[in-house]
Amino acid sequence: MISIDHHEDMIVAVVFGEFTLADYREFEELADYKIKVGGPLDLLFDLREMAGFTIDLAVEEIRHSLRHAHDFRRIAILTDDQWVTWSAWISQFFVDAEIQVFDNEEDARLWLETDQQALT
Repeated sequence: MISIDHHEDMIVAVVFGEFTLADYREFEELADYKIKVGGPLDLLFDLREMAGFTIDLAVEEIRHSLRHAHDFRRIAILTDDQWVTWSAWISQFFVDAEIQVFDNEEDARLWLETDQQALT
């Protein structure tokens, strides 16, 4: 299950339980729309409550990343899972965005907000 919140140029997604293709498509639809009308985005993915993910989701995530390689500025990932941390490192090969992994939400939000302040 996924919970998505969005602001002007940032999307916050929290995943609970298994992260499925249907969940990712919900995120993808919002991200595609926001990119189309507003340009590059920042993302905060909270994966601390994620129990796992489906293979079709992993394939779609790579496809989406390749389609939007230049459309994300910063991606903050909240997790304490080493596998997710490793996959975030691999994702850097597909996008121009800065990607940071955090285990503390306050630190992740501060990192993203610091970037936002530099843009204004």
